[in-house]
Amino acid sequence: MTQEELFKKLIAHCKEYGFIFPSSEIYDGLSAVYDYGQMGVELKNNIKRYWWDSMTKLHDNIVGIDAAIFMHPRVWEASGHVGAFNDPLIDNKDSKKRYRADVLLEDWLAKQDEKIEKEIEKGRKRFKENFDEAQFRATNPRVLELQARRDEIDARMVKALNENDLEGLRQIIIDAEIVCPISGTRNWTEVRQFNLMFDTKIGSVAEGANTIYLRPETAQGIFVNFLNVQKTGRMKLPFGIAQIGKAFRNEIVARQFIFRMREFEQMEMQFFVRPGEELGWFAKWKETRMNWHRALGFGDDSYRFHDHEKLAHYANAATDIEYRFPFGFKEVEGIHSRTNFDLSRHEEFSGKKIRYFDPETNESYIPYVIETSIGVDRMVLQVLSAGYKEEKLENGEERVVLAIPAPLAPVKAAILPLVKKDGLPEVAHRIKDMLKYDFNVQYDEKDSIGKRYRRQDAIGTPFCITVDHQTLEDNTVTVRERDTMEQHRIAIDELPALVKSQAGMRALLDKQSITR
Repeated sequence: MTQEELFKKLIAHCKEYGFIFPSSEIYDGLSAVYDYGQMGVELKNNIKRYWWDSMTKLHDNIVGIDAAIFMHPRVWEASGHVGAFNDPLIDNKDSKKRYRADVLLEDWLAKQDEKIEKEIEKGRKRFKENFDEAQFRATNPRVLELQARRDEIDARMVKALNENDLEGLRQIIIDAEIVCPISGTRNWTEVRQFNLMFDTKIGSVAEGANTIYLRPETAQGIFVNFLNVQKTGRMKLPFGIAQIGKAFRNEIVARQFIFRMREFEQMEMQFFVRPGEELGWFAKWKETRMNWHRALGFGDDSYRFHDHEKLAHYANAATDIEYRFPFGFKEVEGIHSRTNFDLSRHEEFSGKKIRYFDPETNESYIPYVIETSIGVDRMVLQVLSAGYKEEKLENGEERVVLAIPAPLAPVKAAILPLVKKDGLPEVAHRIKDMLKYDFNVQYDEKDSIGKRYRRQDAIGTPFCITVDHQTLEDNTVTVRERDTMEQHRIAIDELPALVKSQAGMRALLDKQSITR
């Protein structure tokens, strides 16, 4: 099964089991907009809780806020979004489809990487135990040819993006012989810039309404509240402000399911530090954030850093944490050293002093900022992609299982009476009542016990608790574990401790090496 086929199966699974639905589906949907179903919202909330607790509970100097989506339009002038929040777009004249020029080139680069990996795999099969990958990469003519071409296009793309050379971008697309995925032709228009912000009106009557914007990021809500939080919380540098909230971008190339959407949710933390100390903190937050991801247990080799060659106008260092999705390595989190750009601009545009008085140096200055920014929806997709498995069992049966970390699972335990009589449902309901205040649990009595196990496997439930006739004799139940399918008996009174130890959020938080 190819990665593309696997991804299609995952999308279908998400709809079938109540994770994610196309928005307004009865009206044929809305492009690149999705709704989270009953399982999806639980998974999403658990991911947000994992991030929030990691930030605010494990760091004494990080607090949270929840800023409004609507902000004064001058905020976006100060931040540069009104003038410079653009994507380079190109149209194919035959298909009439519009694409981001940089995404077309990034996809081309990814295909070259795939070709190189295929050549390496051929060499591995040919030479077997004598295979030396480093030597093969350095000497194989085909690999050297592909790598040289790839590196040339990559360097030209970075240069054109840095210099905002739109004609140069178009020429690279032509030279790389990139075709439209729909028409298969290379009949491209010129590249032009397109602003990504949604605008709307605020006011009681149309004539007196003012134009405002749906925020394209949550960071600015933190920056404009810097002094409010610092003074009311008596915060001393270094300290951070965390926020989870919706953002909106009019993405022309919204694609890959929930990976890139027009309405999405961000988890951002801005960490304020003394000028001159920002690069040290940048390195520390790189390590801390990577540890957060790796604690999920999806394999260290599934992640990598991608340092930016083209830096945003506000940054002096930037990197992405990328995860290996079924469609390749893609960004799930950005870490940026934003200098003092944002606070300086808001001081300039508002006319208000935004300074921190440092009691240790007895001076006032504008702090520098390290940002960590992660997409909630991309994390949902990452967890689902990593967890989705189709397994063939020893007895010849097959099962689909979401092997996701137990603390993130939508349902922590399913309570299943073996039969719907003899007092077993009553005991099962009592167990549910015992657990439901601390964990999201389900009661299920429909179909055979095997079919019920499969339903819970498909939504990622880590524990199935079966109430049988022995339960009536000794107050024990059978606990089946999702990943191993092993079963063991346990006293009913021990169930809360078992579920908490493996499915409670602390099970993830304890795995992290915390940078304070």
